[in-house]
Amino acid sequence: MPLLLGCQGLSKSFGSGRLFEGLSFTVSDGDRIGLIGPNGSGKSTLLKILSGDVSPDDGIVAPRKLLKLGYVPQQDDLPLESTVGSYLESIEAAAHHTEEEHAVRIRVTLGKAGFTGDSQTIGSLSGGWRKRLAIAAELIRDPELLMLDEPTNHLDLEGILWLEKLLSSAPFASVVVTHDRYFLERFANRIVEIRRSYPNGLFAVNGNYSEFLMRRAEFDSTQAKRRQSLENRVEREVEWLRRGAKARTSKSKARIDAAGRMIETLEDVAARSATRAVSIDFSATGRRTKRLIEAEGISKTLGGRALFRDLSFVLSPGSRLGLLGGNGSGKTTLLRMLAQRLEPDSGEIRRADGVRILYFDQHREQLDPAVSLRRALAPHGDGIIFQGQPIHVAAWAARFLFSNDQLDLPAGRLSGGERARVFIARMMLEPADVLLLDEPTNDLDIPTLEVLEDSLADFPGAVVLVTHDRYLLDRVSSLIIGLDGRGGSAVFADCSQWERELAGRPAREGAKPATARKETPPAKKLSYAEKREWERMEAGILAAEENLRAAEAEMRTVEGSSDAATMTGRFSAFERAQADVAALYERWAELESKTVVS
Repeated sequence: MPLLLGCQGLSKSFGSGRLFEGLSFTVSDGDRIGLIGPNGSGKSTLLKILSGDVSPDDGIVAPRKLLKLGYVPQQDDLPLESTVGSYLESIEAAAHHTEEEHAVRIRVTLGKAGFTGDSQTIGSLSGGWRKRLAIAAELIRDPELLMLDEPTNHLDLEGILWLEKLLSSAPFASVVVTHDRYFLERFANRIVEIRRSYPNGLFAVNGNYSEFLMRRAEFDSTQAKRRQSLENRVEREVEWLRRGAKARTSKSKARIDAAGRMIETLEDVAARSATRAVSIDFSATGRRTKRLIEAEGISKTLGGRALFRDLSFVLSPGSRLGLLGGNGSGKTTLLRMLAQRLEPDSGEIRRADGVRILYFDQHREQLDPAVSLRRALAPHGDGIIFQGQPIHVAAWAARFLFSNDQLDLPAGRLSGGERARVFIARMMLEPADVLLLDEPTNDLDIPTLEVLEDSLADFPGAVVLVTHDRYLLDRVSSLIIGLDGRGGSAVFADCSQWERELAGRPAREGAKPATARKETPPAKKLSYAEKREWERMEAGILAAEENLRAAEAEMRTVEGSSDAATMTGRFSAFERAQADVAALYERWAELESKTVVS
């Protein structure tokens, strides 16, 4: 595959802390790279370096000449007062297209992003739809390489499935920082992990996440054997040195020097192999009441829209209830009702006497940005009491991967992952019967997610979990309730059942390719047949572009590439698909020119 971008020997530090050193890798046409690594390993910084927004301390980034590169950061900087359509028009205006082509490109781009209209102000969009718009703004620039930093954090499950499909069939290469393991499994054809334990600072595997896990296990096993062998050899050499070896001969001197180098190598391997993990252990009250919380026939309407109706369930010790649904479907509202922060419009929620409920807020609103990390972890002194045992705040902080140097930092300067770890630390101090967790996985790295999964699985009380991390939801939940956001609900065994439900569900009202703001109805100059053709043109363009992407992907297929007849046929199919798209655009412009405002 043609090389799009290469980097050699990249290093970056902030203050006294080194993020990474000596990273080297390439991105080629057709790559769909999942970039992973622990919090603080420098993934976001690396994307900024590759995009040109940040300079490395050492090393070089060499993009292909005239490479069209797109970058979607974690936090968008969209003009909140603009409408969706006017914002995309301002981006598309820089391209050298006719007015008709501008309108069509905006329509098609919004259709790809799933928008049903373009007149909404950006400030009125949910976080998920703003993320879709940020991605659409890069798509309209026709990138050859698109880089996205944690795009799934703000998307609901339907949005994540949309992004999977978009990137998997895209004609451009992509690099995505994400901790969503199902997303990595389905989207990526290459995984790159940044981790100090690797000799070159990273480990790259061609294949999806499953393949990566197998290859990494093999690597770790080899490293463990190498370390054991080194330890045995060093032990023998140290024993030899202790017997009083003297450098009287060249042979003895060489052996002493070799022993010194071997000890240094062992120290380096041991230092790189040392891993740190968050220790999570939620405290339970030990209560064995059969019914901790019982919801019977509850309903809720917000803003004139029914979120759910006649919903009933029981939470007992050991219950693991997952909640699924699109943004705005009522998941957080339901959690707030269980936590006694909202009341149902009808129905009843009964709680056992003295039941203790802990609520994890997805917006982290309970954390004062001005308070120090020390006080956030230990509000009443320099220590805490955990499960009856006193622990100093420094030791408690270390359990959640914080250093002593960070204790006096204000909470507002912590990263998203660090703030999530603070909340988990605070929750662990309070014994509970029921844990209500609203998006606890946002910003957490994969090692921390794995520890969180184990802790929730072992918690003897009840858990209600809202998350878009399908892997965690499938592993922890014994039952899933899906909310459709229109008052309906259904019970599912796992996320795959919910996905099949989404795929078979009729399109939402108005869910059609979005139309540009300049759209005008057909005038009388169009014949009846032309009106029908004009109305169907958007769908035809979308289908033709999908065929073009498929033809382009077929040309890249390795199988059969050595056969001249096969490659000739593939190229002919690609040319036909290109001609079909061009003809549709030309016909669209012709029909558009006949329309006038009625």
